[in-house]
Amino acid sequence: MNRREYNIAVEKHASNLYGYVFGYLRNSEDTQDIVQDVFERLWKNKKKVDFDKSKAWMFRTGHNALINFSKRKSRTVYNTDMIPELSKVDNRFETQEIIDLALSLLPPLQKSIVLLRDLEGYTYDEIGEILEISDSQVKVYLYRARKKIKKQLSDLMLVQ
Repeated sequence: MNRREYNIAVEKHASNLYGYVFGYLRNSEDTQDIVQDVFERLWKNKKKVDFDKSKAWMFRTGHNALINFSKRKSRTVYNTDMIPELSKVDNRFETQEIIDLALSLLPPLQKSIVLLRDLEGYTYDEIGEILEISDSQVKVYLYRARKKIKKQLSDLMLVQ
């Protein structure tokens, strides 16, 4: 891949990559850092990456960065004394918060597949290429993820 092809790939896929990463993290600063890291890695590996495969390469790299970021963040210890308590009156969630909560409880691979399919609209083949799994595995993981989300949502409805 040459400089022109790199610029085309970045311009063409930047917004979709950002949307995927943001859908996973729900934090714009961390999302920008990861997307920028993907662009940097693409630049460093431009000689190895085929232009036609750049989209899959960028999303796979972004997915791997998300997994690594999530692992690092889960090892971080937070001081919960600094978090204000929620008032007992405000115990209702907004729709987006419920969706975010349900997605956050999924394993990373299932979460990625749901985001790529339902948020970004990628085909099973494209998701398989991005995550380096078969399209039948994509379908199975997507089915399981949707089943878990459905159960989590029904459990939330029983609680309220």
